[in-house]
Amino acid sequence: MSDLAGRRLVHVTSADISLALLLGPQLRAFADAGMEVIGVSAPGPFVDQLTSWGITHVALDHATRSVAVGQDVLALVELERLFRRLRPDIVHTHNPKPGLYGRIAARTAGVPGIVNTVHGLYAAPEDPWLRKSVVYTLERIAATCSDVELFQNPEDLEVMRRLGVPAGHLVLLGNGIDLDRFRSVRTPEASARARRALGVDDSAIVVGTVGRLVWQKGFRELFAAARHLRSLRDDVVFVVVGPEDTAKGDALGPEDIAEARAIGNLVFTGHRDDVEDLYAGFDMYALPSYREGFPRSAMEAAACGVPVIATDIRGCRQVVDHDRTGLLVPVHNGDALALAIAALAADPARRSDMGARGRQKAEAEFDDRVVIGRTLDAYRSLPEPPTSWTTARMRS
Repeated sequence: MSDLAGRRLVHVTSADISLALLLGPQLRAFADAGMEVIGVSAPGPFVDQLTSWGITHVALDHATRSVAVGQDVLALVELERLFRRLRPDIVHTHNPKPGLYGRIAARTAGVPGIVNTVHGLYAAPEDPWLRKSVVYTLERIAATCSDVELFQNPEDLEVMRRLGVPAGHLVLLGNGIDLDRFRSVRTPEASARARRALGVDDSAIVVGTVGRLVWQKGFRELFAAARHLRSLRDDVVFVVVGPEDTAKGDALGPEDIAEARAIGNLVFTGHRDDVEDLYAGFDMYALPSYREGFPRSAMEAAACGVPVIATDIRGCRQVVDHDRTGLLVPVHNGDALALAIAALAADPARRSDMGARGRQKAEAEFDDRVVIGRTLDAYRSLPEPPTSWTTARMRS
């Protein structure tokens, strides 16, 4: 039995999709360690999946993923009341927004152990001064409420260290995926099956991307690259796998998707539950994102032996070793993206070498089991909850 057995653990995110798809393997591992795991977020279609894993879900009525300060204040109050009622031993929040109001609510409610994961600060060094000052100030204030700050990205950890967060609170977590689920099976048969599922011809050179349909992921540049490639070679096809995300202010609308389809070399699949099989149909992967913490989809592509073309930003730099496992291109530059795609489209041997090195990097650096172990170690570093706290919980 684990030394953490019996402890009540609450994870707080904005949406249930994050609990299920991003944190699912971790939550199940914490439950396997004997912890009572509760997920708190806005309700949605993934609650049933969480419940099937034995994870209790509590709906957070005022959680939003858009800019809504009034709702965030209400969410803070709602969470504080929830924590006083549940009396968890550990609250684990995830940024951006739940990491701010969740840490404050947990400290105000007297939760004994508070952990926050920084999946990517909502400001990067190249952002305008005003944005950085607001984001960094809020994060610094919220960090005074936590016991441990876990960082997926070393660049973010260094920022918070410079802002004065005590070094003993800072832990480099990294990011990971299930390397057994996402594996290199790029056989001709697997590729043919994937392309049939995608509706793409076997002779095409496929540029894939997986993610929510929001402009922040660089779709303007991807669509510009598709137009450019359309005039250069007619065998390059772009496949976009992922759902619309109407809750976000920068969501692509139906008219945007229709306009992109009209280019003639773009395929939209919508949400898919079989993405691990679809990577075998990609010849390369493109992620021209504007902001990332440590992009999971790029790790998945690398683990499946697909070379990755990504923007030269924090997060992507941790996934892609330029000119070894893929290529890094300037942000907001559709022409550079198109040239990088064209270069790999013309060189299958280079794609193959990059894909093999990407899998090696994934095995060395992207193992989700390592992330789970580091998180459990962070929980173990927290003080034992006082007897009065657990006694009050038993009485409630």
